[in-house]
Amino acid sequence: MQTESAGRMLRPPVRPGYFADPFVVRVPDGTYAAYGTHPEPPASPSVFEVLVSDDLSSWTSRGPALTRLPDEMGGDYWAPEVCERDGAWWMYFSVGRGIHGHHIRVARADAATGPFVDQGVDLTPDETFAIDPHPFRDDDGHWYLYFARDVLEADRPGTHLAVARLDEPTAMSGTIAVLQPDADWQIYERGRSMYDAVYDWHTLEGPAVLHRRGTYWMTYSGGAWTGAGYGVSWASADHPLGPWHHAPEGTPPLLATTDQLIGPGHSSFVTASDGSDVIAFHSWNADGSAREFHLAPIEFADDGPHIRFDRKP
Repeated sequence: MQTESAGRMLRPPVRPGYFADPFVVRVPDGTYAAYGTHPEPPASPSVFEVLVSDDLSSWTSRGPALTRLPDEMGGDYWAPEVCERDGAWWMYFSVGRGIHGHHIRVARADAATGPFVDQGVDLTPDETFAIDPHPFRDDDGHWYLYFARDVLEADRPGTHLAVARLDEPTAMSGTIAVLQPDADWQIYERGRSMYDAVYDWHTLEGPAVLHRRGTYWMTYSGGAWTGAGYGVSWASADHPLGPWHHAPEGTPPLLATTDQLIGPGHSSFVTASDGSDVIAFHSWNADGSAREFHLAPIEFADDGPHIRFDRKP
C-alpha cells in the first residue's frame, strides 16, 4: 500500500506494530485482552497475537493463541473475536486463502489468553465466503453471531452483513440478511472479476453491535481495506435480528481518513472499568506498512454514535 503521508501528524496507536481488526474484551479479573489479525508467514505454527492490559493504555504481548489447522483448511487467518460463555472462552475467526474459500470456525480455551483449540466445526458451510464473525449476547441471554458474506444477486453485489442465532457456542441457525451496501463509498473495486463474472464490487464487513439507550447500534466498515477510502459507518435496529437501518442519508462517517488517520476501519467495542464505552479500530501507519491498533471513547446519543477523540479511553 502507498500512502500520501507528507505533512501528516498521525494519531499514535496504543501500541506500535501490526495489529489489524482489533477486538478487545474485559476479563472478569478487571484486566483486558486484545486479539488481532497479523500477516504471519505460513511457516509460523500459531496465529492471532494476544495483548493484555490493566488500563487500556499499556499493552503486553502474550504471544499467539491458536495453533494453525491442517494446510488444506487455508493459510490466512482473519479477524478473531472472543467471548466467555458456559464456563469457557470461545474464539470465532475465519480461515481461507487470500480472498477465496474463507469460512468461520470456533476454538475453545479455559482462559482468555488461550491456548485456543479448534472445535472441528465449519459454522458457515453453505457460504461461498464468510469472514469477520462477531458474537453478541443480548440482555435476555440470547446469543447471535454477525458476520460478512458474499452476495451476488443484489442491487449492489459484493460482501454484505448477516446474522444467525448462536444456539450453542459451536452451532448457529437461521442465517438472515442484516445490511447490504447502500452507497458508492462502499465500493471495493469497480469492474472487479469475481466468481467468473465482473462486478462493481461493494464491501461491508467488520460488524460490531452494542445495545444502548434502548437501541441496538452496529458499526461496520466499508470500501477497500487496502487504502484511504476505507471507513466506518453505523446502523441501528430495535432487535438484534433487525430490521437494521443505515444511518440517515447525509450522516458523516464515524471514522474516515483525516490528517490523523489513514483508512481507519474494522471496529469493535469494549466497556471500560468505569462503565464508559470504548471503540477499537485499526488505521494505517504513515508508510502503509502496518495496520495499527487504536482506541477512543464513544458515546451514543439520539442522533447516533459519536467518537470523542478529545478524551482518553
